[in-house]
Amino acid sequence: MSLWKLKGVSVEHRKNTAKMAPVSMPTPNSVTIPVNMHIGAPAVPTVKVNQEVSVGDLIAAPNGFVSAPIYASISGIVKKIDTIPTSMGGTTTAITIESDGEMRVSDTVKPPVVTNLAEFIEAVKQSGIVGLGGAGFPTAVKLSVKDLSQIKAVVINGAECEPYITSDTRTMLDDAQWMEKGFKLLEKFLQVKQIVVGIEKNKPECIAKMNEIATKDPVVSVKALPSLYPQGGEKVLIYHTIGAVVEEGKLPIDAGAIVLNCTTLAYIAKYIETGMPLVSKCVTVDGSAVAEPKNVIVPIGTRLGDVFDFCGGFKEEPKKVLYGGPMMGIAVQDLDAPILKNTNAIIAMNEKDAAPRKTTPCIRCGNCVDHCPLHLNPVSIAKALHDKDCDELKKLKVNLCMECGCCSFICPTAQPLVQNHKLAKGLLRANQAKEAKK
Repeated sequence: MSLWKLKGVSVEHRKNTAKMAPVSMPTPNSVTIPVNMHIGAPAVPTVKVNQEVSVGDLIAAPNGFVSAPIYASISGIVKKIDTIPTSMGGTTTAITIESDGEMRVSDTVKPPVVTNLAEFIEAVKQSGIVGLGGAGFPTAVKLSVKDLSQIKAVVINGAECEPYITSDTRTMLDDAQWMEKGFKLLEKFLQVKQIVVGIEKNKPECIAKMNEIATKDPVVSVKALPSLYPQGGEKVLIYHTIGAVVEEGKLPIDAGAIVLNCTTLAYIAKYIETGMPLVSKCVTVDGSAVAEPKNVIVPIGTRLGDVFDFCGGFKEEPKKVLYGGPMMGIAVQDLDAPILKNTNAIIAMNEKDAAPRKTTPCIRCGNCVDHCPLHLNPVSIAKALHDKDCDELKKLKVNLCMECGCCSFICPTAQPLVQNHKLAKGLLRANQAKEAKK
């Protein structure tokens, strides 16, 4: 335990939109909804071209245990079902719906009947909810714990440690009543005896709001966390809220914890009460190229270009656009990319902010080691990767890396350290597959 002292990096918060309540953008002319917006098997389309759909209609069904259903976010006509590129370099099937301008709600949208644990888990599954903090793991799978006595605590992630992003902040301020109902659902159906809400100290209003709930519910407590990135990383958050360590190759439940993003919890409560599945997201729109930063409620599948246009367009030509924040965000190819279930922000950077730093030789300063929240040694990992030494990579526990980017951020010589870790993990997977064939 003593090894797990607080580590990380201080980043500029740039929470420009923290005091901006979300505004709903007009219905877009069309949406393009990928069937793969979650970890696990892609959903399978259940609609055909020229079919009429309403908001909340099922358009793609889950394909396996680790999968999630997908619903129409606008009403209109299915214009095409084809493939689109993803930000990760692959392709995915996507369903394009042309709006009829009515935003007509489906007759199927009805509150689910939930009287026991099985019905609760099934309702969460049918909601289409996945990890909304960016991970995208199907929430129903995370909650499917066979032995409830394993759950020592549910940790609610309200850290929101990435620069710019404030969509979770707005959940805690504007949807606190839904979070409170979510706490009660966890207590009733998962028999949870401890719920800890972890929030960075730079969000005092959120801490106060959650403490209002905690004073009425003895199961709920609030942990004010130092404003140090990556405070919201799952392993980091678990340790700094309940003192448990998630060992290499283990899941949070192995340490007695379930971690839920605060917005994920609020959506669960909304679905249980209203029956409206996950069809829209609150998205922070910000960055040095954006004319009018806002928090925007957006139908899933909306073009990024349409969202930026709603925010006044660009005051400077964007040189890089990201899903998510500047530390762990994923660059998009163009503005035709759609808003996804797990999109909590889109950030557009000008030329100055997007310019890569010049890489120079490593000076062995040790900054990357000193600031890694999981106590890894990026320099040694880089050498083992260069040598293709899989045994050494295992010893160095590269698979523990959560790719937070602290090492690359703090490096004075701009070494591609987090990229090395991604490549090292890939090398280990390839080697493992090769060994399995022998």
